[in-house]
Amino acid sequence: MTKFKRILLKLSGESLMGNQGYGIDVTRLGEYATQIKEVAAMGVQIGIVIGGGNIFRGLTGAGKGFDRVKGDQMGMMATVINSLALSSALEAAGVPTKVLTAIRMEPVGEFYTKWKAIEAMESGRVVIMAAGTGSPYFTTDTGSSLRGIEIEADVMLKGTRVDGIYTADPEKDPTATKFNEISYDEVISRGLKVMDITATAMCRENNLPIYVFNMDVVGNLKKVISGEDIGTYVHP
Repeated sequence: MTKFKRILLKLSGESLMGNQGYGIDVTRLGEYATQIKEVAAMGVQIGIVIGGGNIFRGLTGAGKGFDRVKGDQMGMMATVINSLALSSALEAAGVPTKVLTAIRMEPVGEFYTKWKAIEAMESGRVVIMAAGTGSPYFTTDTGSSLRGIEIEADVMLKGTRVDGIYTADPEKDPTATKFNEISYDEVISRGLKVMDITATAMCRENNLPIYVFNMDVVGNLKKVISGEDIGTYVHP
């Protein structure tokens, strides 16, 4: 039994670094592919958005003198590199994929439309949606909210390095306590760094629940899909 039929899985680009300081850790990439394959085998339809922070982050670039629009475009390209890497790892594991990009760049990937994504998922492919929203000033969090709403996902699963949402950053504050569940409004009013405010508000307005969990522990994705309570559920 699976708790969700169709998911939008948001992956952190920074997590792809593994124990490296930059780029893609092939071990971590392989672990992600293994977990996604497990869930695909359960019959779950999977759409994925992955960040690019392991390669280039537009906002950081702007702080170092890059033009903000060009910096964000560089960040979008970083997400395409990660998407191709994940697609390659999944295909090597025997999982068919389709990479769709928000900016036209055939033959790297097909141009994204909602209907292409849904058709591919319904045919058994894992769909990886790259290049964010295709517009500057929007994060991949907002991109994942948008894509999750568009593809009519049951939930957005936000895979992070921590096992849920806490009152403060648990990596910095040892007294931080974890929420098992929390409302969108409380996330926003408390200023909790789950996703940016735009992304959270979009999910709230379109009734897309968010589940935050630690993707870096192998087997956790299957636990979430099976209904185990290992993260934090964000809902109305």
